[in-house]
Amino acid sequence: MTLVDAARAVRENAHAPYSNFKVGAAIRTKSGAVYTGCNVENIAYPEGTCAEAGAIAAMCAAGEYEIAEVAVIADSPAPVPPCGGCRQKLAEFAAGDVPVTMATTAGLRETVSVAGLLPGAFGAAHMEKG
Repeated sequence: MTLVDAARAVRENAHAPYSNFKVGAAIRTKSGAVYTGCNVENIAYPEGTCAEAGAIAAMCAAGEYEIAEVAVIADSPAPVPPCGGCRQKLAEFAAGDVPVTMATTAGLRETVSVAGLLPGAFGAAHMEKG
């Protein structure tokens, strides 16, 4: 199963009764393990969870912290990029050259790097004192 296929499969489990916009995400770690997540909406906006955040949480819960590849899929006219918050979350666990494949359920795909999604990302080096 490809990473996009894993994201497509978990997308079906999304809880999106308000927007009806289901998103699935899959992350492959350096070890080769795959973790998935789907968006989970809540009537008390913005208390929902993005698919990417769910996959990252599953990865961390399993004791892994290095992302090697990401896939995100939604039923949209064009590939949907992660939201700003999820871009920062991905940058926390992925090097700038890690590929992020954005896909549609109709088969369109676009791949960019984490750095391409979040140029000038805030990182741990910004927290160091001069």
